[in-house]
Amino acid sequence: MDKEQFLHLVEKHLSGKATSEEERILLRYYNSFQQSDLEVEKDFLVSDERKNVILGNIQKEIQKGSTGSLLGKEILKYAAIAILLLGAGYFFNRGMLNTNENAPLILNENSITLEMENGSKNVITEGAQINIKNSNGNIIANQNGNQLVYENNADSEELVYNTLRVPYGKKFNLQLSDGSKAFLNAGSSIKYPVRFLQGMERRVFLTGEVFLEVEKDSAHPFIVNADNINIQVLGTKFNVNAYPEDDTADVVLVEGSVQLRGDGDNLDSIRLKPGFKGSYNKKTQNFDTKEVITDIYTSWMEGELVFRNMTFQNILKKLERHYNVVIINNNKRLSSEKFNASFGNDPLINVLENLKATYHIDFKIDKNQITIN
Repeated sequence: MDKEQFLHLVEKHLSGKATSEEERILLRYYNSFQQSDLEVEKDFLVSDERKNVILGNIQKEIQKGSTGSLLGKEILKYAAIAILLLGAGYFFNRGMLNTNENAPLILNENSITLEMENGSKNVITEGAQINIKNSNGNIIANQNGNQLVYENNADSEELVYNTLRVPYGKKFNLQLSDGSKAFLNAGSSIKYPVRFLQGMERRVFLTGEVFLEVEKDSAHPFIVNADNINIQVLGTKFNVNAYPEDDTADVVLVEGSVQLRGDGDNLDSIRLKPGFKGSYNKKTQNFDTKEVITDIYTSWMEGELVFRNMTFQNILKKLERHYNVVIINNNKRLSSEKFNASFGNDPLINVLENLKATYHIDFKIDKNQITIN
């Protein structure tokens, strides 16, 4: 995180517009406070007496909130006071934050991250408007809110990759240098060239669930490596669901045409038509196809949850990703049974109550852990 990103977080927090995750990122730095360090930085404080009161309260409230799933209002109140009294300069002078955009950062597992070509990782703050620079200090992309947009920099002659990772409970969008778009669902990642090169195929690597809108370019085929399958397209719209823990990898074609081929020595391949789903069974290494209603498989982009002929265990896994929770299933009777279910932008408690009424389960919530009985 650079200074611009940090001050953006401070501004959002003080205006009351920061998300709970942004508040956690901001408050992580307060958890690094050591009383002995602060005593030598009196230029940033109004008085020793006031300093001890404020910092003591911050530490006390952080310790209270660190074991819970939500941050208390008191933490935010004292954090705001500390920001105003200490100033951002304290953090940078003490090395808690670094103005070097490629400097290592202690990452929260719930942060959206961008891994650069040199292996350094940056936290992507949702809603920010900033420039993304490479290790040479050149701008390669712009963040516009919840989307990264890469420039088609003609000066680049080397194939250089970035990797965007989206944690559970979040979604994020990406526009590649050729104008192709990728919409990432929770728990997904995509590795892609900063810029596609002339005379070479356009190849990306993804894990999880991603909806792609590929710009047509017959001279440069677009290849997607997703778990155990390769997808070749010229210009199309399709959804890829390829989480490593799932038994199948699925591709649903909305527009255009795609060719699916097994990875490695498996030469089995199929061509999809719009309105069809191609599924690759990881155990048998075979493909099958079926006609589907494509909206069902792209509804996640609107925040909806739609399950069709899905095992109860897989439904619970998707709920984990969507709501960023841990679900322990003790109801083995239902694990392998298949169900249909649809939920809008419902709170998790509503979904659980619906499952309880429909499938006669019991559940217990303990912070961010749910136990199904």
